Amino acid sequence: MFNTPIELLNENVGSKIYMKRDDLIPFSFGGNKARKAEKFKKEIVKNKNDVVVTYGSSSSNHCRVIANMCKELGIKCVIVSPVENYKETYNSKMIRMFGAEIIKVPLNEVSKKIDEVMKILDEKNKPYFIPGGGHGNLGTEAYVDCYKEILNYEKNNAINFDYIFFASGTGTTQAGLVCGQYLNKDFYRKIVGISIARNKNKGKKIVIDSIKEYLNKDEKEFEELVEFIDKYTEDGYGKSNKDILKTIRSVLNNNGIPLNSTYTGKAYYGMLDYIKCNNINNKNILFINTGGLPLFFDDLEEISKWTY
Repeated sequence: MFNTPIELLNENVGSKIYMKRDDLIPFSFGGNKARKAEKFKKEIVKNKNDVVVTYGSSSSNHCRVIANMCKELGIKCVIVSPVENYKETYNSKMIRMFGAEIIKVPLNEVSKKIDEVMKILDEKNKPYFIPGGGHGNLGTEAYVDCYKEILNYEKNNAINFDYIFFASGTGTTQAGLVCGQYLNKDFYRKIVGISIARNKNKGKKIVIDSIKEYLNKDEKEFEELVEFIDKYTEDGYGKSNKDILKTIRSVLNNNGIPLNSTYTGKAYYGMLDYIKCNNINNKNILFINTGGLPLFFDDLEEISKWTY
């Protein structure tokens, strides 16, 4: 486990807001993708795989971390990426710098292309496939570990968090936290995933399916434990608005912590609005900073031009 620090933030919202700094995980700018990559790395080394295939967009933290991991291990990395809305980001520049092979295809052809690539590589190599975002049991397990770290912090600091908020994307971060909650029977607290792209019907189902797969059981209770909020997606992945960007600027000014409009800034803004709309007061609230520092610099020009 990484045991990333938890800090009390300077926020005046009627409750105390703490932040778990997974952005400080000491590999490739940290974040939840770095936490998950540590699990994949151990398996790749154990299996002696010589090439990794994964999927993600040009702004994907996951693809940047996996490309960096492959560079560190001295093995090939192949990334299948949807051509729609492909743009230059700091992540895409680093992915190329790490020497990853990027295959751009239409979104509806991604699955077919991955199958083709894996079939070709199987002939001469020993490939390892990582689903987009690190989805799967290893990704879920990474945040079961994170939940254990939260429990240790609570025990050592005589505190209980009433709410846990974070950016929910491919689903395994939220699934891991809920699995941790279920295994420890901590049903007094609410775990709230703020969707960064998916609608509630699709996103919640994926989280629940991941929970069932990891725990190898099907409980009606899982439905009640998964709170998946899709109110702040702004029409999809990578989409933002001025209020989200102002929130990012405020957190940086008041706490010295960079967020980003694709993941953490969107989730933090959603958390603040959720607190306000639900009249939450006098509670201990934990926000998990799942990282994405390079994406902050993609936002910086827009954030820095306002005066208010």
